[in-house]
Amino acid sequence: MASIRRTLSPVCHDRPYENGGAHKGFTIGGTSSKHSSSQFLSYLNKLLGVTSDPKSSRRGPWRRPFYQFLVFFLLGFLLGLTPFGKMEDVNGNSTDRFSFEIEQPYVDERLDDKKREDVAVDAVSFVAETEIGKTKEMSVVARKLIIVITPTYNRAMQAYYLNRIAQTLRLVEPPVLWIVVEGNTASFETSEILRKTGVMYRHLVCKRNMTSIKDRGVHQRNTALEHIELHKLDGIVYFADDDNIYSLELFQSLRQIRRFGTWPVAMLAPSKNKAILEGPVCNGSQVIGWHTNEKSKRIRRFHVDMSGFAFNSTILWDPKRWRRPFTHPTRQLDTVKEGFQETTFIEQVVADESEMEGVPPACSRILNWHLHLDARDVPYPQGWLMEKNLEALITMK
Repeated sequence: MASIRRTLSPVCHDRPYENGGAHKGFTIGGTSSKHSSSQFLSYLNKLLGVTSDPKSSRRGPWRRPFYQFLVFFLLGFLLGLTPFGKMEDVNGNSTDRFSFEIEQPYVDERLDDKKREDVAVDAVSFVAETEIGKTKEMSVVARKLIIVITPTYNRAMQAYYLNRIAQTLRLVEPPVLWIVVEGNTASFETSEILRKTGVMYRHLVCKRNMTSIKDRGVHQRNTALEHIELHKLDGIVYFADDDNIYSLELFQSLRQIRRFGTWPVAMLAPSKNKAILEGPVCNGSQVIGWHTNEKSKRIRRFHVDMSGFAFNSTILWDPKRWRRPFTHPTRQLDTVKEGFQETTFIEQVVADESEMEGVPPACSRILNWHLHLDARDVPYPQGWLMEKNLEALITMK
């Protein structure tokens, strides 16, 4: 019986290619790839300090962990610098650029129209309420300036009078400016009193030669009016003599005046045996008549005491705003008789009673008193100090 024997082909036979050569580094059996991987492992072991020689491992036991740490550190550093995402062009015209705007909260499209309206109204009402609250706070803080003019001179009861009016002004809500005017020179005693009152003040001096008591008060008030006109102070001007008594309600009512306000004043007669009421008769805030008890003064146009009216300071330095016919400055006159300075001054400010305002409405309350209690030609201690305070007329036994 015949037998067939088949010759086996060699195991490692290079596969021929069309170009007549064999592919370098690659065989069917994989001998070349195994050789390459073994070379890479041996190179990595050398890099990491791994060796089969026990003597070399004993020499440097620290080398292996050090090189391992170095290799992994470099790999991590390179991986951290490698960009894995896609960067957008920020400076381009793409619509997907970065935005710092606050986006509106997401509203589900399935909500009905009523719910959407509720969300929108709530957002708007919150802003509106905040703005209203700010407006109320600003309106509370903003107040008219009250400018109080007080002529004074050195006398026995001056310190008592100035301290009394200062205690009242301290209780008035700011802003309040107290203009105190002295004649010829500013005395040390008056300056010391004003510094201790705690009221915002300006201490002025009238340089005019004053021969009589009547002219003294007129020129001192005119000095204060010139100061207001020069510095364009905007507020309500009030003449408050230092020997009068004022209620706190009076100064609170002054800020209600728009142009010119007036009110009745209770006066103690010069004879000090009766009280006199002088001022307007009002129907609401409208002036319809006058109170007066002195026959010699009935020829006056306006029956008002010097401490019974106040006016807007812009009349002094902005006459066009009030359509005043006078071109000369508004001042008190020293050429008229005593008791007529008030009416001649008011005639420069208003034309008639229709431009006046009764303060408070109905003019039914007495807000200040004019007492005439000052004692003239009475000496007072220099600096309000008694130099001979240790001298006694009656000594202790």
